[in-house]
Amino acid sequence: MVRGWVFSARSGRTARGMGILLYSAVLGLSFLPQAAHAALEPGVSTPESFLFLQDIQQAARDLDYAGIVTYTQDGSTQAINVVHMVDGTGERERLELLDGTPREYLRHNDEVLCLVPERKLIVVEKRRPDRFPAILLGSVDNLPTYYSASVIDEVQRIAGRECRVYELHPKDTLRYGYRFCADVANSLLLQAETLNANGDVINQIAFANIAYGSRMPMSGLESAFNTDGWRTLNAYMEDIDLVSEGWAIPYPNGFEPVTQVVRSMRATRKVVQLVMSDGLAAISVFIEPVTNHGSYMKEDHGSSRGSMNLYRTQVAEYWVTATGEVPLSTLRDLAANVEYVPFNKKN
Repeated sequence: MVRGWVFSARSGRTARGMGILLYSAVLGLSFLPQAAHAALEPGVSTPESFLFLQDIQQAARDLDYAGIVTYTQDGSTQAINVVHMVDGTGERERLELLDGTPREYLRHNDEVLCLVPERKLIVVEKRRPDRFPAILLGSVDNLPTYYSASVIDEVQRIAGRECRVYELHPKDTLRYGYRFCADVANSLLLQAETLNANGDVINQIAFANIAYGSRMPMSGLESAFNTDGWRTLNAYMEDIDLVSEGWAIPYPNGFEPVTQVVRSMRATRKVVQLVMSDGLAAISVFIEPVTNHGSYMKEDHGSSRGSMNLYRTQVAEYWVTATGEVPLSTLRDLAANVEYVPFNKKN
């Protein structure tokens, strides 16, 4: 999981390596009673140990805030300016990339506008608002089966704020571990780190500075670009049932389907995407005809960057690409066991 920001000139969630945007933002308030926190003991994991994730999730949706977030992976760091506010219509936010190619993302609840200034283009699509500092893709009920959780008996400081440290350790080799630091005052997630099997940090996303307040000017949500005359492209996405299409895709232990859609990558190219999650970690499986890529993709391929891994293989006349913040071995086993048996729809 740390579902942070990975940006590309092309639009799309979860496929680094396929040019698909991963973005995030939100802060929040805690509504769980303080007794829930008091029940946590350093180094001891109980079902109640996972309740802090609900605090963080609620916080990610309810707070007004502005700050700079840094995303660090493989020694490179990207900075993003974030403004998030809540009004009578729901969540609103603006993300501005401060490094590299200029990009801006404007979100109202689940609708996101991606501004591409060099092409004078606005891409409109629907996205789930579940990125950092929101972290959950589902209920916490099953997480104790696959992770152990503990709170560290030491308060740290991130972005000038005191934060409480929590750790999640996987009980198998299918997923990574995590270290979270949540604001003591309001449960906002200030820093999230992904840990490999050795406990090394392989991905970090954190606030460098943060300001809270309900009196922040709405002008902070306005685009820095004059978009008069820009072209608008509505990204096509349609629900699909992969089983009825003849696909048998194995789910790693603890993972369940979240979405199954067909995405329009270009006018003549459509890609099927399945998103699965154990509640924290997410995997995307992309399926598209081999003919979409001509003849240059011929062999099974695996690649890694920080916590993000990708594995591609050919199944029948299709490329199947599994990608996500889980170990490469998890993706390889998943992709290697995908089967395709097309039905005769005339019968």
